[in-house]
Amino acid sequence: MDVLTAIYQRRSIRHFTDAPVPASLVHELIRAATQAPSAVNQQPWVFGVIRGRRRLDGYSERAKAHLLAILPQALSLHRRADTLASHEYNVFHHAGTLVFIAARPAPHHPEEDCCLAAQNLMLAAHALGLGTCPIGFARPWLNLPAVKAELGIPGSCHVVMPLAVGWPAGQSAPVPREPPEIVCWQEDARPAG
Repeated sequence: MDVLTAIYQRRSIRHFTDAPVPASLVHELIRAATQAPSAVNQQPWVFGVIRGRRRLDGYSERAKAHLLAILPQALSLHRRADTLASHEYNVFHHAGTLVFIAARPAPHHPEEDCCLAAQNLMLAAHALGLGTCPIGFARPWLNLPAVKAELGIPGSCHVVMPLAVGWPAGQSAPVPREPPEIVCWQEDARPAG
């Protein structure tokens, strides 16, 4: 699959089959992520992998409880607040694998570098027939000191991008995109002649 096809066809997947993702493919996704550019080649990313639907289902309940406890006003304005409070809602969309990218302390915007790595991972997953979904709701819980200690995440690292990974259960419709808004385009005048 060429890269432009992957960019235009990739979708966030929220329905996964029960089939596990082989560890070899998870390693391949992480290797693809590390090919992203980073400021002054600092490569500030570290990765975590959590596998097992039952384990992730339990973590989903804990992440939801944490969000509902700390963000009541912010969530009341969020369009998915009712969904988050529902027992049926699963933060990880019942995926069997979660890969998260965390930033080590670094001087030059390590979080941005981790986002570049995440895009590589999502495009690689799509090219391999896998689906992914960024899980922003999990980030505050994953960054709790007690959760970091439980999962073995170094305390100095900050989880930037949790990604549910699995085999898609069906197709996801494209989401309409606005045309690009180009607010500036400057170039030298062409020489006469």
